[in-house]
Amino acid sequence: KYTFADGLAYEEENWEYCDGYDRRFYTEICKGLKPAGRSQLTNRVPPREIPEGCYDCGDGFYNPKTRVVVDYNHKFLRNADDDEHDWIVKTCRKGWDEYVGFKKSAA
Repeated sequence: KYTFADGLAYEEENWEYCDGYDRRFYTEICKGLKPAGRSQLTNRVPPREIPEGCYDCGDGFYNPKTRVVVDYNHKFLRNADDDEHDWIVKTCRKGWDEYVGFKKSAA
């Protein structure tokens, strides 16, 4: 039997967590969804604070400038290859905000 750190027990049959239809975190399934505007970004509440310029890649922080992954205690884990770098930059939560809203056109 395998139990994740958050208490979720893995079931080989009838696995319903994080499938293509329900993308909620396990803590959201157990404790409900947060109100609009207070989206839950990770299964960890509160989420880890990511160092500026880095990404949270699931087992630690990734610095795209050095291409190094360190664990959450900042100990070296590995150097990222091109595939991992591309996946992290495309997929993972980053440690800075970007403006992605409406931009007025220069007319």
